[in-house]
Amino acid sequence: MSRQRPSWDAYFLQIAATVSERSTCLRRSVGAVLVRDRRILATGYNGSPEGLPHCTDVGCLIVDGHCVRTLHAEQNALLQAATHGVSTEGATIYVTSEPCLQCTKMLLNARVRRIVYRDPYEDPLARALRAQAGITCERGEGPTGPFPSQEVDAGVGAVEGDPPTEA
Repeated sequence: MSRQRPSWDAYFLQIAATVSERSTCLRRSVGAVLVRDRRILATGYNGSPEGLPHCTDVGCLIVDGHCVRTLHAEQNALLQAATHGVSTEGATIYVTSEPCLQCTKMLLNARVRRIVYRDPYEDPLARALRAQAGITCERGEGPTGPFPSQEVDAGVGAVEGDPPTEA
């Protein structure tokens, strides 16, 4: 019997989705996987800094429409790599949500060269910066084709597609 194996991109995006299940954010669960040469370097999910209360325990800390209690998944993946002395130069990051401007800047400085995301996040500044820097950024597909748009309860907070707030 024949079965179709997922592409490497679909495989690592599925792992990122599994990593996102560890998220402690009440508003959005995001997972990230840093990969080089088809080997996982580090993972991260959005949640509070180590040793501090989680949103799931004490609620979100909202400033200008964003929860500032948590670190983003991309940030935690980069920090995990740095903590363990793992270079991210030339890596690809697989993430369940397209990176915001702050994460994009961190990924650029960490010399990540490719971004594959599942769900779009409309941040024109982040997209312009990635294009200017020549970073490949593409929406990945699942094992059976394009991912469906993410459905989120309106009362939960900011979701994919919300415009970023102006600084």
